[in-house]
Amino acid sequence: MIFLKSESEIDKMRESAQLVSRTLAEVAKHIEPGVSTAKLDRIAEDFIQKHNGTPAFKGYGPKGNEFPATLCISLNDEVVHGIPSESRTLSEGDIVSIDCGVEKDGFFGDHAYTFAVGECEEETLKLLRTTLESLYKGIEQAIHGNKIGDISNAVQLHCEEQGYGVVRDLVGHGLGKSLHEDPSVPNFGKAGRGERLRSGMTLAIEPMVTLGNWKVQTQEDGWTVKTADGSIAAHYEHDIVVREGKAEILSTFDYIREITKNRIAAGIHG
Repeated sequence: MIFLKSESEIDKMRESAQLVSRTLAEVAKHIEPGVSTAKLDRIAEDFIQKHNGTPAFKGYGPKGNEFPATLCISLNDEVVHGIPSESRTLSEGDIVSIDCGVEKDGFFGDHAYTFAVGECEEETLKLLRTTLESLYKGIEQAIHGNKIGDISNAVQLHCEEQGYGVVRDLVGHGLGKSLHEDPSVPNFGKAGRGERLRSGMTLAIEPMVTLGNWKVQTQEDGWTVKTADGSIAAHYEHDIVVREGKAEILSTFDYIREITKNRIAAGIHG
């Protein structure tokens, strides 16, 4: 069932989304070679709790295999759902997707950003740029009267034109009072197909794109999803509201851009 949100509910979702945005920026301050993914996870959990939020991912999932951390931290060929640990550290030239979810005042925020660690190859940076561009291409289609397939097709075309693989097995989703709501939002598909978009629908749009083909494999931990061919993968995600004429983005990457700009200006790449 799809739930249309009132303006007061959207206000609460915006607060949750903005807390995720600020959490990702706080984590960004510490992204550098040698840092453990467990340290990044602790930083995020502390920040969320200090700002009256609850980590949405920790404890999420089927009984007996609940996700054990605040962040999904996925390195290089890991597409999504990587589990932080002290033994998993960042290295020069890595890319790291950090996905964060927050519950605050009964509503959820959930989005992701892929960071370059130190100096990365131009081929890698092009994948990141294209994936980020595809996110905004999809958001442009998230307007009242369009179809889910218009979002999906915009993402797919932009990435496949550059020769990249668009993951099929994982999709974006609705969100609100639950972390995952209807409808599903694939990153591939035909324009004009699928659920009709209506004002007040709230979606998490999240392209997952690989340097190789689109096939993925879930690892033995039951969570980590890697590319089947070992190619690197990028992942970006925003929370949006479907509106007349132009979607509203509830989350923001501005806080991240400010942090990374300051770090680069200081001679620290991240």
